[in-house]
Amino acid sequence: MLDKRTFYIDGQWVAPAEARDLDVIDPSTETVCAKISLGSQADTDAAVAAARRAFASWSQTSREERLELLEKLYSLYKARSAEMAEAISTEMGAPMALAQTAQWGAGAGHIKNFIRVLKEYSFEAPLGEHAPGNQILHEPIGVCALITPWNWPMNQVALKVVAALAAGCTMVLKPSEIAPLSAMLFAEMIDEAGFPAGVFNLVNGDGPGVGTQLSGHAEVDMVSFTGSTRAGKAISINAADTVKRVSLELGGKGANIVFADADEKAVVRGVRHCFMNSGQSCNAPTRMLVERSVYEQAVQTAIDVAAKTEVNQASLEGRHIGPVVSDVQFDKIQQLIQQGIDEGARLVAGGTGKPEGMTDGYFVRPTVFADVTNDMTIAREEIFGPVLCIIPFDTEEEAIRIANDSPYGLTHYVQTQDGEKANRVARQLRAGMVQMNGEALGGGAPFGGYKQSGNGREGGPWGLEEFLEVKVVTGWS
Repeated sequence: MLDKRTFYIDGQWVAPAEARDLDVIDPSTETVCAKISLGSQADTDAAVAAARRAFASWSQTSREERLELLEKLYSLYKARSAEMAEAISTEMGAPMALAQTAQWGAGAGHIKNFIRVLKEYSFEAPLGEHAPGNQILHEPIGVCALITPWNWPMNQVALKVVAALAAGCTMVLKPSEIAPLSAMLFAEMIDEAGFPAGVFNLVNGDGPGVGTQLSGHAEVDMVSFTGSTRAGKAISINAADTVKRVSLELGGKGANIVFADADEKAVVRGVRHCFMNSGQSCNAPTRMLVERSVYEQAVQTAIDVAAKTEVNQASLEGRHIGPVVSDVQFDKIQQLIQQGIDEGARLVAGGTGKPEGMTDGYFVRPTVFADVTNDMTIAREEIFGPVLCIIPFDTEEEAIRIANDSPYGLTHYVQTQDGEKANRVARQLRAGMVQMNGEALGGGAPFGGYKQSGNGREGGPWGLEEFLEVKVVTGWS
């Protein structure tokens, strides 16, 4: 079995330069499930140097060479689905049913979609008939630092790593130190697929350590980061001295606008979506804006859904939600629930403390607040737990104003059976994504936000282009 206290650098598993171990905690049991090592500056430098050496040749490989390797990776990822699901479930607490479907499946879907994009993407094209001899080239940006979170591990690893590989970039991946096991398993697949040494490297570490070393490294050409807005700001500042590209996918506080003419399943769907993955999704619809005439009915429906939402250990079969990822997250959520109570929101389901009978594990009660106003802390801050805020509105204009009154702009949701109204509202919402009436994003849709939700797009040709430079050449023949 692979020693989890190793890094993948220059095509081989190597011991860290310094022995600094960290316990990986199973959030369902609060017990140690693995030990990893945290990287030092020497480890970061070694990984970046390996990526820099490999870039000269990897950036010149053909589309066909890269496709062949990505197809092998896809086959390996599918063949080891059970291992990957178990790793994700253990490290971050996704129940097995979710880990085996949405969590594992997100990675599979992104690999498949980037293979499709690579087959079709035009890396070269003439500027136009008005400028004969002017050729536009899309070329790999260089060495990329990829910093991924713990809440959807393979979703984010695949969105970054596979896009960078398809573009012809080389990279150093720093997965979350809270949930590193799935990324290390993914590195095994990269190795088995036969990618050249140095193209992909993995160094475990925390944000202040390896994360900071990578974002400020002079030999790193780009940083792609997914995580909190606070950390994204720090990375941008640290990267400024080297003027490298920084692509950010950050937090959200999604508004779910439920009009009186919404379909009968809209509220149930919205509450379940908010609670999915124990509320640990940046695009969760955590603010439910409900038209006044159906408001109390919606509140009662939310109470019923919360009461029926079971909470249990991630290793068990069933459609329950699991724990939140850590004691730090648990404490933060508890404080925000209490703050909601203190600021006058009406607690109608859940509340502080663990669910009845749950002693060990970071389990949070599915919680619903009604009569929330948009200036309350729980309506402004990303709670990242199974906590829903319900806000009444009277007019379409008021709903749009409340939805947009947020520092975030990742995903908003609209529920109405009036197609004209749905489209009209969607155009006015200041967010990178608007999902209407329960329809999910299509494969390869651009994922990303406005405002403090970030500045990048992941998935599809937009995700590939994050890792490409644009060059114009004159006199092309």
